[in-house]
Amino acid sequence: MNNTLLEKKLARVKRVRANMVGSAQKPRLTVYRSNKYMYVQAIDDQAQKTVAAANTCQAKKAQTKTEQATVAAQAVASQLKSKKITALIFDRGSYKYHGRVKAVAEALRAEGLHV
Repeated sequence: MNNTLLEKKLARVKRVRANMVGSAQKPRLTVYRSNKYMYVQAIDDQAQKTVAAANTCQAKKAQTKTEQATVAAQAVASQLKSKKITALIFDRGSYKYHGRVKAVAEALRAEGLHV
């Protein structure tokens, strides 16, 4: 059976999110990566609310995309620390744990959050 790229992507997302449910104490951190920008947000699935969010839209253009992703992750980490949240469920979506996605996770761990 020939699956289109979109069907394959949706299957990966479904497989990755199969056992993930974020809560107020341990929200789900989602990553969306476009060609130009990166968006990171922490979601409380039980209340269906976004707890914290950041993106790379206003980042310095002199930085690499990986460095911009690290800055966005640090911004989310500071928002979560102010709300006394120390643990996250990392939802990589359909992306490989590599490059910018990996940089986000490592930056969150460097800030002291349990991912």
